[in-house]
Amino acid sequence: MDDPRHHESRQLEPRRLEPTEIAVVIPALNEALRIRGVVEGALAQCTRVIVVDDGSEDDTVAQLADLPITLLRHPRRMGKGASLRDGFREALRQGARAVLTMDGDGQHQASDIPRMIEAANRHPGHIVIGARLRKRSQQPIHRRLANEFGDWGIAWGTGYQVADSQSGQRLYPARVAALDDVPGEDFVFEAQILISAARLLDTRCVSVPIESRYKCVHSDEEFRASHFRPLRDLWRITSHIVLQVLRHGRLVAVYRSIRANPPLVHDPSGEFAVPCGGARMQRAG
Repeated sequence: MDDPRHHESRQLEPRRLEPTEIAVVIPALNEALRIRGVVEGALAQCTRVIVVDDGSEDDTVAQLADLPITLLRHPRRMGKGASLRDGFREALRQGARAVLTMDGDGQHQASDIPRMIEAANRHPGHIVIGARLRKRSQQPIHRRLANEFGDWGIAWGTGYQVADSQSGQRLYPARVAALDDVPGEDFVFEAQILISAARLLDTRCVSVPIESRYKCVHSDEEFRASHFRPLRDLWRITSHIVLQVLRHGRLVAVYRSIRANPPLVHDPSGEFAVPCGGARMQRAG
């Protein structure tokens, strides 16, 4: 006879997240160069894809005309934060249990989606980040330094360390995507939602190693110029986080929490079980 306690524990286990329950949200601003391939790749993994066109002035929308997606359009540029908010609302309206975000410029590979879903099921309730840990040597030095500085700042807002907190390839549980009044526009929004989720929902991030994909001498892939401007956008993110940290207070306690919580990396292969980039990482999975 089955032990009733075992039956009860099975009932308490969260239901597995399936690709059909995920909405892929892709903000797009002048992405005619790569957007069709990005969307086709996403459709091969998840049937529900939402593209938010942020007032593009090129052929971004025309590239998607015959694809089975939901297309939301801004009449003028409103910023990445507004695009993500609109995409989240539409995904939740459609009943998605999770929202997976990808940039429209082709730097994120849809083939990484199954591993992100695997991490989400291994760590229910976590935000999953596609962390650009592989082939980091291909990442421009100024972007690498900016990312490391951003990780340091985000840790002070969340109270734990995150591997590649600046990555736009993420999987958000529905309750995180449903957070109201997350302040910040453009790239600040992506930083703030990690902080808001940590403080309001006690949510943590788990990172999945993916490749850094940039235009370089070893590749003939073409990418449009990044919308991220390291000096301008890092200043906006940093100043925003500093104000958040000062208002929150408890600096000594936050510092101790950061030290006690290294980046959580879902890495069954064990490739990143050792320090990477000077950061001690906690292997998960």
